[in-house]
Amino acid sequence: MSNNNYEIYVDCGFSKLRASAFHKTNLSERLNVESKFFFDHTEISAEIQKIITFLEKNTTEYIDSISLMVDSPRGLSIGISISKKIDGLQLKQDDIQFLVQEAKQQILKYYKNQNITHIIINNYKINDIDYDHLPLNKKCNFIALDILFICLPEEIIEYYKNIFYKFDISINQIISSSYAKAKNYEENFPSHENISFIDVGFNKTSIITYTNSKILCLNVLLIGGNHITNDISKMLKINLAQAENIKINFDKKNFFLNDEDFSPELVQKIILARTEEILEVCTRSIKLSSISTNSLKVILTGEGLKTLNNQYKDKISILYDIDFLKEKNEDVCKAGFSLGTRLNRQEVTVVPKKPIKQGIFEKFFHFFD
Repeated sequence: MSNNNYEIYVDCGFSKLRASAFHKTNLSERLNVESKFFFDHTEISAEIQKIITFLEKNTTEYIDSISLMVDSPRGLSIGISISKKIDGLQLKQDDIQFLVQEAKQQILKYYKNQNITHIIINNYKINDIDYDHLPLNKKCNFIALDILFICLPEEIIEYYKNIFYKFDISINQIISSSYAKAKNYEENFPSHENISFIDVGFNKTSIITYTNSKILCLNVLLIGGNHITNDISKMLKINLAQAENIKINFDKKNFFLNDEDFSPELVQKIILARTEEILEVCTRSIKLSSISTNSLKVILTGEGLKTLNNQYKDKISILYDIDFLKEKNEDVCKAGFSLGTRLNRQEVTVVPKKPIKQGIFEKFFHFFD
């Protein structure tokens, strides 16, 4: 076990890296750092080295392990229901362990190239009664679990493991960045029965929908902020770096003052047109989850739409209620840290929260003591 005073969380986005060092005993003590924006992913190793060097220098500690936060356009969420007859016996932890293990083996059998990052139990049906938590020591004839598996491609995980291995750094746990953020933000909207978090990244958009505080699904679309950048590049006949700079600065006062070729009105029109297209595709995905968009609250997050805020809501032709969530770069790792360290009674721990010798379900069932 590491004797370091800090826990390190690194969010590896496609175009930017973020990292935070959290002090284990003084949670108000935290270091945050981010990389430059990059289009070429071959730069990621050098950027990781810069971040690790910065954190080691400022924490005065050698970093030998991290918690990795990552998303992928090829990520999956897989729902499965599984049941077992108990025949009137008292419900035990071993019964839940058996069902979760069975479900996990099915996922590993049919999705061999996926890495399970999160196992979430959304519902316990015991004797035809639904529970959102596990009522132990209850006599039971029949139990069924509704389980959601959040997965990332194995090759993506190996890719990052190999990069950090070059710096003698191991990975303690793997966290879906979009799920961590949605889980963290969802608690701020307790009055909404149906809520979707649309996280627009550089080359993907994640949609995480909650109903009655239970995660219904996580969908990933192959569209993101880079499509807006490409649109600007093509329309204004400029390179991608210039287009990205214009995208993130178009509403700043005097940004176009010395450039008569580009008008903020034209750039805004390009951005909003593609944003509407992204949201329309997201709406179709949400409707597949049998959620009524009439009662739906939508929260927009992510680097891909960072250029927009709530003042543009009226300019977007979308029927449901939307809000742009202004998130800081350090909020991403903070969400990962919150998910990775606190007790969560819905989630089975895939990787132990601490590098100690205990089994997956030993950690999980501790939540219900």
